[in-house]
Amino acid sequence: MNLERLDLSGNNITNLAALSSLRLLFVLNLSANRISNLEPLHNCENLQNLNLAGNNISSIESFHCLKSLRKLENIRLKDNTYNYTNPVCRNTPYRTIILEMFPTIKVLDGERVVGRGSDLYQLCKDIDDTIKAGLYKNGQLIEHPDCKPWVEDTYWEIKRSNNAIIDEAYKQFNDVLHECRLLNNRATHVISQTERSMSLKKQPKQYAI
Repeated sequence: MNLERLDLSGNNITNLAALSSLRLLFVLNLSANRISNLEPLHNCENLQNLNLAGNNISSIESFHCLKSLRKLENIRLKDNTYNYTNPVCRNTPYRTIILEMFPTIKVLDGERVVGRGSDLYQLCKDIDDTIKAGLYKNGQLIEHPDCKPWVEDTYWEIKRSNNAIIDEAYKQFNDVLHECRLLNNRATHVISQTERSMSLKKQPKQYAI
């Protein structure tokens, strides 16, 4: 009854009725389950951090029952690091609707939307769009043979702490780094394939009789 943090990720859960009495809960991870009904969570009045990525939530209306959670600051419906999502995320303006529905939200899908750091997220998104737009010229991938890593591999390593808030931030930061490494691997693979394809085109054709 006095639980404050609970991780139930990856348990094929469909029914949340057993959680309705946990009024002191403030961090709840329900990712990678089969949840579609959030009604039992409306009693968790102290809930601040809710991870629902990788479930079966199909409509925005499913969140109306949580509007009474005045302390809710962090909701995650999609997690690109683990390819977790919800059917509702296919609805393009879902982020705007969620932010209007929950004015106290500071972090949505791992991105800070208000307060300190929100400008950085927007800046990174703008930079990402600019980079994507500049990767190709006349339909061809632009080669950058002199590109090198910005910092050494050990630069971003962080020492663990006993503080729960710092531990949560550490986990989220590591998730972001993991996603960056995945994107880097994909980019390296695409560049390699493109270079191989271009080298094959330059080779003279050979015929055997």
